[in-house]
Amino acid sequence: MSKVIIVSGSPSKSSRLNGILHYAEEFLRENGNDVEILNVIDIPAEDLIFARFTSEAILTAIKQIEEADAVIVASQVYKASFTGVLKTFLDLLPQKGLEDKVVLPLVLGGTLAHFLTIDYSFKPVLATLGSKRVLNGVYSLDSNVQYNINGIIEFEDQTQERINQALVELIKEIQINF
Repeated sequence: MSKVIIVSGSPSKSSRLNGILHYAEEFLRENGNDVEILNVIDIPAEDLIFARFTSEAILTAIKQIEEADAVIVASQVYKASFTGVLKTFLDLLPQKGLEDKVVLPLVLGGTLAHFLTIDYSFKPVLATLGSKRVLNGVYSLDSNVQYNINGIIEFEDQTQERINQALVELIKEIQINF
């Protein structure tokens, strides 16, 4: 069984981005993967801001990533890039913290103007961290992702199809490489 860790850079646990991540978690579990979600906001802010490399929370998060075969890195778009909380966490990973990992970026933005965020913000950082392969990823408009009145995430059809395709690609990469 392959292990996937989903790293959420969302500053809110009730965000639409986290709805996407819970959907991805279920999809991956249904396809025989062991999945964990790491919400960066659960790490004490002081550990992140003051770069406490030896804090128990940071070391635990790094260990979760080390033990994974694949990593989904997810964020909303803020100022044409990923969230500050995600950047702060990525800065604390070891230089080759994503070595031998297949990585899938999932991004939620408010406008198509930030469509290239994956290519210009995510991929350079993920490659610098030694990722074995950074998949194309999925950029979704937040207007295409909503919670219904029952609190269940719903997608515009093409958005769900693109997310499903990316998750299938991730599963194939895991099977090929691990």
